[in-house]
Amino acid sequence: MLTHQKAEQVLSVRGLRKVYGGNVAVDDVSFEVAPNEIVGLLGPNGAGKTTTINMVLGVLEPSAGEISISGTDLSRHRSAALGCTNFAAVYAQLPGNLTVYQNLRVFGLIYGVKNLAARIDELIDHFDLERFRNTKCGVLSSGEQTRVSLAKAMLNKPRLLLLDEPTASLDPSTALGIRARIRDFAASASGGVLWTTHNMYEVQEVCDRVLFLSRGKILLEGDPNRLPEEHGKSSLEELFIAIAREPLSLEIR
Repeated sequence: MLTHQKAEQVLSVRGLRKVYGGNVAVDDVSFEVAPNEIVGLLGPNGAGKTTTINMVLGVLEPSAGEISISGTDLSRHRSAALGCTNFAAVYAQLPGNLTVYQNLRVFGLIYGVKNLAARIDELIDHFDLERFRNTKCGVLSSGEQTRVSLAKAMLNKPRLLLLDEPTASLDPSTALGIRARIRDFAASASGGVLWTTHNMYEVQEVCDRVLFLSRGKILLEGDPNRLPEEHGKSSLEELFIAIAREPLSLEIR
């Protein structure tokens, strides 16, 4: 597991809580993401993963708690905090009537990316999208659309990259390439990644650290390759199933 004792945290979440009526979706969640770190946010459906990500993105307002992105308080300096953040998910598709280049240009303008044309060319080359430059996104395959979404997510060279099921529905070969590009992002800059997925193989291959959510709380945290043994399970998938079915049988840390 990576350690970053002196570097400024890419993301700091303290006492985060979200209540809908009488339903507590996220309950006193605290964690950090360090530079060059990929953190997996795991848990069964309804555990609070997407709600947490939406609060970090500023889409939802927390009922309580604090979110700081690259040292900037999200509630007090929203534009500055979100300006060094970006997001990709298979369900958040880019406008299908715009070409790959048009989508990247529009979002680049929104983020105020300097030397935008050169940055677009760089990303089109990095994600192997040159032959799709003038193709409308709506006719691309799911794997091609995912590559465009990741190119869009890296336009502004974010400190914090949020990924919600980025490789869901992709074939194994395409998913392998996507994971490699995300690892390259985390290793080559000062950014960090918060990643949600249900693919436990992917988690063990990519993530430096994982947080297991259950019923809105962080139940376990640690190295994905060591946690199963620490809790008497033979695999991360078995541990995931235990958390989904019997969360109270596991020690909360």
